[in-house]
Amino acid sequence: MNRNSSSRRQRQSDLREMLASRILVCDGAMGTMLQAAGVPLDLSLPELNVSRPDLVGAVHGAYIAAGADIIETNTFGACRTRLQRYGLEDRVAEFNRAAVQVAKAAVAASGRPVLIAGSVSPATPPSSRGRIASAALRESFKEQIQALAESGVDLVIFETFGSLDELQEAIAAAKEVDSNLPLVAQMTFLDDGKTLAGESPAEVARGLEGLDLAAMGANCTLGPQGLLDILRELAKHTSLPMTAQPNAGSPSFVDGRFQYTADPAYLARYSARYAELGGALIGGCCGTTPGHIEAVASAVKGLRPVQPEAARQPAPGREAAADFSTQQTSSSFLDKLNSGAFVTIAEMAPPAGGAADQAVRSTAQLRAAGCDAVLISPPNSPRAQVSPTSIAVLAQQRVEGIEAILTVATWEKSVMGLQADLLGAYAFGIRNVVCRTGTPPLIGDYPNTGGFWDVDSVELIQLLKSLNSGKDRHGINLAQPTAFTVGARINPAAPDAEREVLDARRKLEAGADFFITPPVFDLASLHRLLDAAGLPENFPVLMGVMALRDYRHAEFLHHEVPGMSLPESVLERMLAAGPNEAAVGQEIARELIQALRNDARIRGVVLSSSTNNADELIALLKAETTS
Repeated sequence: MNRNSSSRRQRQSDLREMLASRILVCDGAMGTMLQAAGVPLDLSLPELNVSRPDLVGAVHGAYIAAGADIIETNTFGACRTRLQRYGLEDRVAEFNRAAVQVAKAAVAASGRPVLIAGSVSPATPPSSRGRIASAALRESFKEQIQALAESGVDLVIFETFGSLDELQEAIAAAKEVDSNLPLVAQMTFLDDGKTLAGESPAEVARGLEGLDLAAMGANCTLGPQGLLDILRELAKHTSLPMTAQPNAGSPSFVDGRFQYTADPAYLARYSARYAELGGALIGGCCGTTPGHIEAVASAVKGLRPVQPEAARQPAPGREAAADFSTQQTSSSFLDKLNSGAFVTIAEMAPPAGGAADQAVRSTAQLRAAGCDAVLISPPNSPRAQVSPTSIAVLAQQRVEGIEAILTVATWEKSVMGLQADLLGAYAFGIRNVVCRTGTPPLIGDYPNTGGFWDVDSVELIQLLKSLNSGKDRHGINLAQPTAFTVGARINPAAPDAEREVLDARRKLEAGADFFITPPVFDLASLHRLLDAAGLPENFPVLMGVMALRDYRHAEFLHHEVPGMSLPESVLERMLAAGPNEAAVGQEIARELIQALRNDARIRGVVLSSSTNNADELIALLKAETTS
């Protein structure tokens, strides 16, 4: 151990001397090179270190032949928290050790000295940003870095970090593994000149100064021009050698492959400019090839590093985030719920085709009949429909005294699309959202082939709460916070009762402000769910009620609709009704509404029609207001 520590101290000293005396050329993309060789986009690339070492080694060899002084191991994402996606979390050490061995073999075959850098990515999967505890991140980093260090890497390069906090965790973990391990830290910046978490280059430089790094810089996301601007800003705030590894421009997705536009000569020109600013380690990221690296090596050959322009005055601390803690909700619907008043909501599905005016007329009729709010449900047909957001905005703007509640199902859009739509809806006055995971309408032979599911309903609740606190999904400050009232669905008739209880607790912990149910025909089952989930006594719950049209309708709901269950007594009553089926269905609904009004735990009712018939809802409203 002492011998290894001494060796690493020497390597750290050697690396610092090299960065001070000449520009080191790093390799280019590993992932896009492997994908260009036919590796599927959804495969775990670190696993190839074991299953296809020849392919990984060939990429290393090509970069070495192109003139790279440093090659990075194929270990981006090779930590426990990211390998979990593939069920490979117990093979962290195996993949990282294999990666170093493959790189060493490529260097040995080349016959010239080349440094091996252990590549370490953020431990947080893109879909879980900000929701993994610091201790878990630290342990995930330590496990991977330990394997890389024990296998004999010359340095570690932290790359494509979008959060300064997480990068600092990674650096701290590396110091715990071996304080003499040479470290290079790189963050990724967006087009607005800030990291994914919203930090400026100045904040990044100040946050990394004093951490005993060999170099700091930027990689990925931006092309050669954009990265030059970032490097220019970093140079004003650090005296450390800087690194630059841009993408080969912006990608387009063609025939199942990402294609990049920046050619080698273009990258080479910008590499010389990086060197003029203080770039001492220059390579490439996504889309760059051995051809690009060969051009970079030629462009910087013989150039000596320039000392970056360090900040001349003490820099202030990180910019303070805006304090949105005093923001108040502007939802009259929530105010009425919190006042203890019984709330009546009518559920409407988006109309087929472009019949938005009909939806507005129906809303006006429902309001006149005594409805407090309309709940706009998600799309329920593969046919063309007006978007639920548009219907919610039109209903709220054109019908005086009504408030719209927008149901957002996560299967419809990517998380970026969901966030954009939510902010747009908020700009038009929508303040109430019910979060659902949802299921796409059936199309063709196979169900659910059109879904996205970037997030589920719980994660959507968290996203809305983040917007309310003034931050987007990635923690970047918004110009102003939102004030959404956030609802979620619970289903007392769910086939897996235990899971439904756990989901209800998760939604409550995520920050839901109220719960609603689908149509329920057994009030006792709702009480059992509320008791099992341990809901606070005053937590608002609204129960769904639907009038049965006839016995055939009752049978259909009970046997063919997922998550619906009717008590045997209701089925028998509908069967015995004979020609009076519709009247009995209305009577059962009225009885349920009366029971809800007399139930202290239920704050309101959500009335729905199986045929989206406004007249049927109005009949229920009249029954509700006279009961």
